[in-house]
Amino acid sequence: MSSLRKLQIWMATGAMSILLIGMPALAAGTQTFTGKVSDAMCGAKHSEGMDPATCVRACVKKGANYALVVGDKVYILDTSDQANLDKLNQLAWEQAKVTGTAKGDTITVKSVSAAK
Repeated sequence: MSSLRKLQIWMATGAMSILLIGMPALAAGTQTFTGKVSDAMCGAKHSEGMDPATCVRACVKKGANYALVVGDKVYILDTSDQANLDKLNQLAWEQAKVTGTAKGDTITVKSVSAAK
């Protein structure tokens, strides 16, 4: 086999390897979700007699994760970034845009902003 042919095969094999390694990252791409900021304990329904935003903040103080209600679906928001947590607290029971990677019912949060 000629040196040129060996080089072509080596390059093709390398390109395929890079493509196959990168496929899971492409499949788990970042998305933006728009919904109402809630908590994982209450989801879309909050206790009677308490303002929903106050309920969200109280549940999070008790250890619940923030959540995002998008239509009938409730996503648990996974973040330890203090800026994101502060923004979620500020937007309790308001519309927000959450950018991140979804896996099942959990979104790993990259950023949070108010929905316009």
